Amino acid sequence: MSNSLPSRSENFAEWYNQLVLKAELADYAPVRGCMVVRPYGWALWENIKEALDKRFKATGHVNAAFPLLIPMSFFEKEKEHVEGFSPELAVVTHGGGEKLAEPLAVRPTSETIIGYMYAKWIKSWRDLPVLINQWGNVVRWELRTKLFLRTLEFYWQEGHTAHATAEEAEEETRRMLDVYTDFAINEAAVPVIPGVKTESEKFAGAVRSYTIEAMMGDTKALQAGTSHFLGQNFAKAFNIQYLDKNNQLQYAWTTSWGLSTRFIGAIIMVHGDDKGLVMPPRLAPIQVVIVPIYKTEAERAEVLEAADRIRRELAERFRVKLDDRDNLTPGYKFNDWELRGVPVRVEIGPRDLAKGTVALARRDKPGREGKTFVPQEGLVDTIAQLLDEIHNSLYERALAFRNAHIHEPKDYEEFKEVVQNGWAYTYWCGDPECEANIKAETKATTRCIPLEGDSAEGHKCIYCGRPAKYKLYFAKAY
Repeated sequence: MSNSLPSRSENFAEWYNQLVLKAELADYAPVRGCMVVRPYGWALWENIKEALDKRFKATGHVNAAFPLLIPMSFFEKEKEHVEGFSPELAVVTHGGGEKLAEPLAVRPTSETIIGYMYAKWIKSWRDLPVLINQWGNVVRWELRTKLFLRTLEFYWQEGHTAHATAEEAEEETRRMLDVYTDFAINEAAVPVIPGVKTESEKFAGAVRSYTIEAMMGDTKALQAGTSHFLGQNFAKAFNIQYLDKNNQLQYAWTTSWGLSTRFIGAIIMVHGDDKGLVMPPRLAPIQVVIVPIYKTEAERAEVLEAADRIRRELAERFRVKLDDRDNLTPGYKFNDWELRGVPVRVEIGPRDLAKGTVALARRDKPGREGKTFVPQEGLVDTIAQLLDEIHNSLYERALAFRNAHIHEPKDYEEFKEVVQNGWAYTYWCGDPECEANIKAETKATTRCIPLEGDSAEGHKCIYCGRPAKYKLYFAKAY
């Protein structure tokens, strides 16, 4: 398979599809719409998991595991929830060669089974709050699929918490949104806009849904993580009740929040270029690759010995790979590791040995611009500083791209033009009919009402001209 890719600017969708395959992040499974996550892609997901899990535990959450199969009757207990998910359910009707007494849904999300268990576990105010997260897989029967972004089966984490008061549950919902925002910016170098979903875009069964929205390299939006205040909807459906301090029976207040392997799609589409992936350093499966350069057998032994010494030194701080493949040229290796997006390449040859130096090549700045020659002494600290610089550079570049493609249209005609290749930050009256009409006419949807947004007072709806209630983002989305 050739490593050459279509141009992002000419065919972004095909660039993305081929890059996922050629960089060996994932492959198509034999079941339509499913994917096999390959080791390189799974290593990236493991780093995402580690970064998030550390944050979850720092905020008092613990991990547990709940069943993949859920009785269908559970989905019928919360009316809005079952309406939202029924078109996507995969249902098991037979097991052990016999028809089941009750069909079982393959979980699309776990609010129902977890609500059932919380009703068993929570009896008193002393049992609250319950702060549980689950790492697992879910199945949603999607019609149109795309590797990582939308597949029938995907991997994620889903947090589910129960609280004594609405205020505590709302605070939890916002806290976890902040965790996702911090992760996206400080680990993935992906600028996101935290905000609230409109009623039509919120999670089925939630009172309020919060989101982090990111702009991809083709200017489409991606909902990169969500946090939901569920109120008492699921508590009442599953009878999650507790005795308060006055010995009165109360319903608990619950939340749920999740981030999935679609975030890998965000990393690819925000940072990638025509040469391939550009991995954010703090999540990259391989942060540093060492490529030895030699011609003769004598040079080979000497260079490989020095390269392995450098590998051992760097391995104490970084995820590092020594590419000692004998059957490939250095040029081929350079292209191969550029395709895979490794942030820093260390090149070492006989001249470098003589000078006590190495060449460092930055993936975010291909060619001569990104190459420097540095002493071998102090290389660990040099690379640590360089990785931070690359992270900051990626973030600033993505932020500049996003800001350049957000527009404030003066009227609906301009709005229609803007959302063809960018986001519109504009005013809306709050009427779902206007929202639906805009979607039907432009394919742009409301992304979020930003938490730190502008007041809509004194302004008019971009669509109908009535007084505006919100200033929010519209965009085409994945």
